[in-house]
Amino acid sequence: MNPKVTVFLSNTEKWKEEFEALRAIILECGLTEELKWGQPCYTLHKSNIVLIHGFKEYCALLFFKGALLSNADGLLIQQTDHVQSARQIRFANPKEIWSAKQQIKNYIFEAIEVEKAGLKVEMRKTADFEVAAEFQEKLDALPALKIAFEALTPGRQRAYLFHFSEAKQSKTRAARVEKYTPQILSGKGIND
Repeated sequence: MNPKVTVFLSNTEKWKEEFEALRAIILECGLTEELKWGQPCYTLHKSNIVLIHGFKEYCALLFFKGALLSNADGLLIQQTDHVQSARQIRFANPKEIWSAKQQIKNYIFEAIEVEKAGLKVEMRKTADFEVAAEFQEKLDALPALKIAFEALTPGRQRAYLFHFSEAKQSKTRAARVEKYTPQILSGKGIND
């Protein structure tokens, strides 16, 4: 048991009982307990396996390479269409957690085997993502923008592509492109 996680749990109000139940189950599986991104994270030889985190309506176990797990019982959930690797199991109360204890352990042991085997999720390349027409027009019109965009990390590029393309109306997409053009030109990501 990592003392940092113990402090985190002692200061937790929402999902406290659920987090403690999940912690107890995970610790039975031989993983190293750490606190990463302000959440209890469980690793194998410094590789992330599973994370406990809470949301408004549920708490969850997040499996970093969940896309590679079998999911025969359908418990694993892809958070959004944009999440490529991670998968969650969601819980609303401690009873659900204790009822699924063996399934949770099975997923953890499978995730450990995936990590030991060195398996990797094949991620889509940035070039595979849709470029909103409004952004493409701006890239074509401003060579400096194209150079600056291509200099961004792939993750930052994808964040912009998602943000621009998810707007339903052309005028909204164009407004987003205009708003973030200076940020791209200065080499910053959407959340920088």
